[in-house]
Amino acid sequence: MPPARKKPRTYDPAKIRAAVTAQFGHVARAVGELGPEQLARPSGLGDWSVAELAGHIAWIADSLAGALARPPAAVAGLTAAEWPFATASLAGKIARAARETLEGAPLPELYDRAGARMAKALAANPGGRVLDLWIGDMTLADFLVTRTVELVVHTDDLNRATGLDVPVERQALAACTRLLADALALKAPGGSVEVRIPPFAVVQCIEGPRHTRGTPPNVVETDPLTWIRLATGRTRWAAALDEARVRASGERADLSALLPLMS
Repeated sequence: MPPARKKPRTYDPAKIRAAVTAQFGHVARAVGELGPEQLARPSGLGDWSVAELAGHIAWIADSLAGALARPPAAVAGLTAAEWPFATASLAGKIARAARETLEGAPLPELYDRAGARMAKALAANPGGRVLDLWIGDMTLADFLVTRTVELVVHTDDLNRATGLDVPVERQALAACTRLLADALALKAPGGSVEVRIPPFAVVQCIEGPRHTRGTPPNVVETDPLTWIRLATGRTRWAAALDEARVRASGERADLSALLPLMS
């Protein structure tokens, strides 16, 4: 018998809004203190410099405001858990948008402008709304959860590229972890492997004998940051195992063929 279809995970909209706003603020303050040498460094993301990475993060806020300025779509066609699989086709378009963002003004000014525009747009749209997006029409609530993924992942990228220690909001980290865990369960539905990412998420995935009680025979466990890096291609499965950042037990507890979920 196939596993029962689970209802989509729900998130507290007020907490997600607050987390997105706070995380963008953390990055804005850090970017404002970067010097020319730091901005010129490679980001570790293709040929992007740290300046281009920073421009992309500013664009995340600005594009949210832009989406809210457009007329709403009628019906959502994409959920938060489906969003990671739709991102690859837009990588080039997003990269160009990030570069164009940098041409507008110095980074501190860009962040001030994008942050103010995002705050104003969110304040004017407190309720349900379907956004007309490049990636596919999404509810505002679901799209804001995807913004926690973008902001948490790129905060980590920025920290690794510059040596900064930009803080990550707990609520943003939790939402990012859960969305990516749900995406894994959507990509490989089943109940033979339990993936544990304490303290935020537990999902079952991969077809096979379904676990019902007691200790599951196939278990993967890791911490949230390692999981996020695995799911987004920043860390490879074999390396995480070798460094004991992932614990995998059972003959089916190998996620290497399923990762990354997005990059």
